[in-house]
Amino acid sequence: MNRRNRTLIVLVVAVTLASAATFFVYRAITQIPVRTIEVATAHVAVAAENLPMGTRLTRDHVKMIGWPKSSPVAGSFENPDALIGRGLIQPVNLNEPLTETKLAPVEAGAGLPPSIPPGMRALAVRVNDVISVAGYTVPGTRVDVLVTINRGDQSRARAVVSNVQVLTAGTFRDQEQAKDGKPISSTVVTLMLTPEDTERITLAQSLGSIMLVLRNPLDVVPTETHGVGLASLMGAPDAPPVVKDQGGMRRVVVPKPKAEAPPELPRIYSVETIRAAKRSEEVVK
Repeated sequence: MNRRNRTLIVLVVAVTLASAATFFVYRAITQIPVRTIEVATAHVAVAAENLPMGTRLTRDHVKMIGWPKSSPVAGSFENPDALIGRGLIQPVNLNEPLTETKLAPVEAGAGLPPSIPPGMRALAVRVNDVISVAGYTVPGTRVDVLVTINRGDQSRARAVVSNVQVLTAGTFRDQEQAKDGKPISSTVVTLMLTPEDTERITLAQSLGSIMLVLRNPLDVVPTETHGVGLASLMGAPDAPPVVKDQGGMRRVVVPKPKAEAPPELPRIYSVETIRAAKRSEEVVK
C-alpha cells in the first residue's frame, strides 16, 4: 500500500471517529432538561445596616433589593416612602426585609413604648455591674429577679419573678455599640413584665435589694423555690425553749443546765484500824 492510500485511510478513520463523537455529544446535550433561571421582577425594602429596637427609620436606614416575584415576603414594602418615620419594635439585621410585624403602627412614634405588647408593662430597675450579671443582661436575654430582705435573724432571699425578658439595657447608643454578644455597661435595665410582676418587683425594691440572674433562653420552666433564710444558710438553730400554759398565761421555761458533780479530792493515804472483829479504814487528806 502506497503512502497516498495510507494517508487517505487515516483521514477517513479520523473523520468517522470525530463524526461519531460529535453525534454522541450532541445527543447527550439535547437530552439535558431545560433549566430556567428566575429573574427578580420585584423589589423589597430591607435594612441598610443593623438597626436596634426603637429606631425611627430614615432614608439612610432603608435600601431596595431585587426579590423573586414568585416568592414574595409577607408584609414587605415595595415603596421606601411608606417606612420613613416609623419605629422598629424589634431589632433588624443588615439586608433583612422590613415587614409590617417589625414596625410600630403609623404615627405611634419610635422608642420603647410602641414595642410593649398589649397587656404588658415595662419597668426600669437600677443595676450595677454585679446586679446586671457583669453587663450581660443585653436586650432579648431572659432573667430571674431575686430579692434579699435583711431583717436580722429573719433575713431571707428568694426569687420573686422568673423568666423575664430584658427590653433595654442602658441607652440606645449603648446598645448600638454592643456587638457579637459583648456586655453593656449600664446603670438601668428595663424589664417587660405583667402588671402583677411589676407590683412584686416594686415592693421588693422598697423592702430590700434585688439581683438579676441570667438564664438560658431555651429554659422556660418557671423558677419555683421556697427561698433561703439565715437559719438554713448557717445551719439548724438550737432547740427552742419549752412553752407551757399556766392559768391562762404563757411563759417560757428555759431548761436549767445540769449541775456538775464536784470533783473528787485525791487520796493521800489511808489508815486501816482493827478493833475486835470490826475493821475500818480512815482516809487522811
